This record gives sequence, C-alpha cells and structure tokens, in this order.
Amino acid sequence: MLIAQIKGIKKYFGDRLILNIDSFKIYENDRIGVVGINGSGKTTFLNILSGKIMPDEGFKEIKGSYSYITQLDEDKIDIGANFAWKFNVPDLPYETLSGGEATRLKIANSLNKNNVLIIADEPTSNLDGDGIIKLQKEFEAFNGALLIVSHDREFLDNVCTSILEIENGKITQYGGNYSKYRELKAKERERASFEYEQYTAEKKRLTAAMHEVKSKGSSLKKTPKRMGNSEARLHKMGPQKAKASLDRAAKNLQSRIESLEVKEKPQKEPELLMDMDRIIKLHSKVIISSENLSKSFGDRVIFNNAGFKIHNGSKTALIGPNGCGKTTLIKMIVDKDDAINYAKGVKIGYFSQDLSLIDDDKTLLDNVMDESILTETFVRTLLSRLFFKREDLLKKGMFLSGGEKVKASLAKIVVSDFNLLILDEPTNYLDLYSMEAMEEALLEYEGTLLFVSHDRRFVRNIADCILSIEDMQIISFDGTFDEFLSRKASSPPKDTEALRIILENRLAEVLGKLSLPSKTDDIEVLDREYKELIKKLRQV
Repeated sequence: MLIAQIKGIKKYFGDRLILNIDSFKIYENDRIGVVGINGSGKTTFLNILSGKIMPDEGFKEIKGSYSYITQLDEDKIDIGANFAWKFNVPDLPYETLSGGEATRLKIANSLNKNNVLIIADEPTSNLDGDGIIKLQKEFEAFNGALLIVSHDREFLDNVCTSILEIENGKITQYGGNYSKYRELKAKERERASFEYEQYTAEKKRLTAAMHEVKSKGSSLKKTPKRMGNSEARLHKMGPQKAKASLDRAAKNLQSRIESLEVKEKPQKEPELLMDMDRIIKLHSKVIISSENLSKSFGDRVIFNNAGFKIHNGSKTALIGPNGCGKTTLIKMIVDKDDAINYAKGVKIGYFSQDLSLIDDDKTLLDNVMDESILTETFVRTLLSRLFFKREDLLKKGMFLSGGEKVKASLAKIVVSDFNLLILDEPTNYLDLYSMEAMEEALLEYEGTLLFVSHDRRFVRNIADCILSIEDMQIISFDGTFDEFLSRKASSPPKDTEALRIILENRLAEVLGKLSLPSKTDDIEVLDREYKELIKKLRQV
C-alpha cells in the first residue's frame, strides 16, 4: 500500500539547485535509510516530505498520520508514563533535558502515536549504546514505514531494507541494508572502470587505424608535372580509386569513433599512506596509567579508586552509558591530573567538540598544515578524502561550517607530531563517507589512540583495546569490541536485568553479523553463539 510520494520536486537555495527529484514513493513497512555527503540535501529532503518547507516545484503527499524526529528543539511534548519509563525520560521540563534525554523524548513521542510513517533525522544522535540498541528494537517492531537519515552504519544495517542515495540533487535507491549498498557501489565503480578502459582501448584502436589509412592515402604518388594529359589520366586511374577507397575507410573509422558511447573516467579515491618517521617514539609499554583515581561532583561520585592502563601503540575505545564519566576521564588525562601517571615524552593531541583548533584567520590548508609532520601532498589527499574541494582549501576558518571545522580539526590532529591522540566523539557531524576515510587514516596512524564514540561500527573497526566505565570503576580489556561483548555475555552479571541487557546487546551484534557476514566471520561459530544466547535469554 502506498503511504507517501513526491513528484517533480525541485528545491533551490539561491541559484543552487539542491534537489531535482522526478519521483519517489514509500510503501507500507518500507525501511529506507537516506545517505549522502554533508550538504547533499538529506535534511532538506526530509523537510519537504514532512511539509516543514515547501519545494519550488512539484508536490508531496502522505496518506495518514506521521511523526518527524528532528535534530531541532521541539515545543512541549507530552507522552504516556509507559513510554517515558521505557525510554528512561525523566519527568522534567523539556528545556532542562540533556541532549540524550531530549532525543529519547522525541523518539518516545513518535512511537506513542498510531503513525503509518516515522521520518527521523539522525535519531541515534546523543544516544548511548544501550539507547541505540533499544531504539533499533523499537524501530524493528514498528508497524509502519520508516525513512531515516543516520550516520550510524550498524543502525542502518540492522534496521533498513533499502538505501536512498542523494548525489548531485538526484536520488538512487538500492535494495538491501547499508553494507549491501556499499557492496553495490563498489561493483558500480568496478563496472565503470571496466567500461572506461574498454571505451579508451577501442577509441585508441580506431584512431590508430584511421591514422594508418590516412597515411596510406597520403603516400600514393602524385601525377608528375611533365606528363601529358592522356598519360596523366592513365596514371591517375589506379591510385585515384585506391585513394578514394582509403578516404572512405578513414571517414567510416571517424564515424565509428564519433558514435562510440562516451564513458567518463571514474574518480578513484587516493590512498592514505602515512609516513610517521618523524613522530616521537615512546619506549614505555604503558604510557598512561592510574591505580587510585577518584572524582566527585558534589555528592555524585564518578570514580572511586579506579585504575586503568593505556598501552603504547594501542587503539583504545572508552565506552559506557551517558553520564558515566567518559568525558570527565578524558579531561583528567588531558589536564594532567595528579592521580594519573604519564610516560616520558607523551605528547597529547586532543579533539573535542569546541573546535578551538581552527584559526578563523587562516585558510583551511594553512590550518591543517600548521603543525603537520606529513607532506602537503598527503594533507591535500586526506582533505580530498574528507570531501573538501580544491577551492575549499583557500577558505578562511571563519567561513567553514560546523561540520567542515570538525573534519579540519580531526585532520589537523592526525597529521601533527602528537604520539597520543585523544578523540571525544570524533564521528559527530561526519557523513558516512568522511567517517570511513577517517577510519582509514586512524588505522594507518602509528601512535597511540584513545577515543570515545557511540558509533558501534567505528569502535568495532578501530579498537584493539577497551576501557569500560562501570559502577565508578574502569574495566580494562585487551581485545576487540566483539571479544569484549562476548566476554561480557559469558560473565556472571550482578543482577538479572544487567544480564538481560548484556545478552540482548550481544544478540543484536550476532544477528547483524549473521545477516551480512564479512569474509572473516565464521558462520557456524556465530550460529552456535546465536542459539546459546537465545537459550540464555529464555532462562532469564
């Protein structure tokens, strides 16, 4: 059943055509993820469909009630006590809620209504890991259609059954989840490269043949000047026919060249190869540690004689629910708290959301090159992979958008001479493609990395160590995020509710892997773990 549609939509911002969409339809129980680089028009697309803004041309239609979860503040929202409790929303005035609480309230409000469609713009923003898992389950159970903009790849993989890409104002829909979309895009690039190679090879062959024919025609002997008319006519008869034939052949070849379907050369993403020889090497096995870390704010205890270690060369994810003290710990490390020990020579590069690293009076390129130990060629390559255009490199810092400043700040830290990078939510405000480029750069980075991120795919792809803040303590785990979750699921919890949450979280991870396994995943092992998790959940 058709739920919503748009036809002939055009939307301009000034002279720039942002969206140019012929047709788009949403049917009952569709789960559509919307992707595109920052500035491609994703939020504009949602705003037009929801009626928040009007298109310059075309029309939209939604058949039934719907909700729109936006990133903007809402008016007063009233929801039932059941949904408020379900999403851990405190009974407080809306304006006093934290970012995560406000997001949960908007989600609960949308799910509390009898909607045929939920439109959601970054619904996982400000949610911690447990909140994202809970939202994922609610969306999976929702009896209606979903249209979601999100930069959480794990969420898109587990919830969506098709992906809508917005590029250059046009839309293309791909069947499957986000990972399937990336697979299809890779095949598109391979096919485009093959077709371009075939086109250039055929054009080169025809051009060479045409030049050879023309050369033969030019080499035919001309009539000697001292010949009489009758002799000249006899002389021309043979070569003239041959030349005419060669001219026709040359024209035919030229016509075939012109009739070839032109194939544009596909853009190839440049490799990010870091040369980190100039970074200060650390010789200590442990570069940051503490055995008796305590911190309180008034009566609220954050850490109580907690201990942790960060190993040299590790890529450590700092995880835990909202409000557990992740940012507090990071600031204590950056501010050189007396209870924390530092190896000699540690030089910290710190990324936070205040974007203070960017000088408003310097160009983008100068900002990033300011303390770079890498070449300008590499810096330009990195900025290109983060979807900065050549003309953007000359933009002053004051003219960069918030998202551009985030990308510039991250790039600046990665290429500087720091040997310990501390990144607090580096994936916020990054589009999916920029996030994947940043992942590649961080995996190439040879120093030590400590980062906070609620993006499970980002944590899974990068981390080889975990610090988990639990009950005012810091749990250290030497291994990947999946190994950590598996260990947690097999460890005896403190209570039944904690066990249920741990098992459900791990079950969601295993289901995600089973639905689209990678080359390194063992299906039989995952299937056995899935059955064991189901068995344990039934026992809780």
